[in-house]
Amino acid sequence: MAAGTQGLRTGEVAASASVNVQTLRYYERRGLLPEPARSPGGHRLYPPGAVTVLRVIKAAQRLGFTLDEVADLLELGKHRHGRRVESGLQQRARVKLVEVEERIADLVEIRERLTAALDAGCDDLLACASTDCCPIPFEAIGGPSEPVSGPGHPEPQPAGE
Repeated sequence: MAAGTQGLRTGEVAASASVNVQTLRYYERRGLLPEPARSPGGHRLYPPGAVTVLRVIKAAQRLGFTLDEVADLLELGKHRHGRRVESGLQQRARVKLVEVEERIADLVEIRERLTAALDAGCDDLLACASTDCCPIPFEAIGGPSEPVSGPGHPEPQPAGE
């Protein structure tokens, strides 16, 4: 049976989709790709559509979807039969977009804090953490801060005493 007439071998599919063979097999084990037919010699023979599925998986991952989310989207696509599915790509893309916008906002804040730390000349995290003017939000990052005590730092007194 010649490759290409009855199916594509593993290496051909992987190369065409720009993934490695281990990735292809992993996606197969996860159920993202159906188990392919076998040649009389035992070689996996994938249909040409497998390349498209792999490209779709990789594109969805680049858009921020997890493999579980991709699996759900692929499964929904199989059961649409031409009708609109409300929990399909449109809805999930909206949710993913909100997540991406939240991450971008977090990254913008991180960039601003790092820039402020550089501008303030912060050079020592421990020294910086014990000052009020440090732009790094130690309390927000690590939860409630432990009071600084020791030489030059009196023990904190409970409120109301």
